[in-house]
Amino acid sequence: MNETADARRVREILAAVKPLAAEYYQLTGKPLGVTGEIAEFVAAEILGLELAPPRTHGYDAIRKMPRRRQRIQIKGRAYGEDAKPGQRLGIIKRGAPCDAVLLVILDNRTLEPREMWEAPIAAVEKRLTLPGKARERGALGVSEFKRLARRVWRNKFGVWHSRRGCPPSGA
Repeated sequence: MNETADARRVREILAAVKPLAAEYYQLTGKPLGVTGEIAEFVAAEILGLELAPPRTHGYDAIRKMPRRRQRIQIKGRAYGEDAKPGQRLGIIKRGAPCDAVLLVILDNRTLEPREMWEAPIAAVEKRLTLPGKARERGALGVSEFKRLARRVWRNKFGVWHSRRGCPPSGA
């Protein structure tokens, strides 16, 4: 997303929504349902991805590389120190026109990004073929996904402020 009035406004909206969503989670123990949108926006901002148009089949963002484009499914997960083991990613679209899956881990108290992990779709799809009800639905556990992936970004600073004020990609 280019630094436009729209991008600035989305940043302002997310700044207002994140504390409300975090408080809602603390009060109810349930997510408000904005984790995916927050994950997509911060991944695009931090990693310099271009978000795909809404309802694009199979991927959420594009990474422009020399001589090719990489299509990426983005999964967001609010996760904290008290997270239960066995938490799962959302359903991964198998057979989709996609090259990689990116997991954005957000702090469940603030919804600030903590880490991003990326795995090739081929490795993820291969893992999903193993027996198991969750895998049959296209879901992997967070720790299972991390074993297939490599960390591509880590928030060393605790708070992320947008591309201009955020740590560099891969920090």
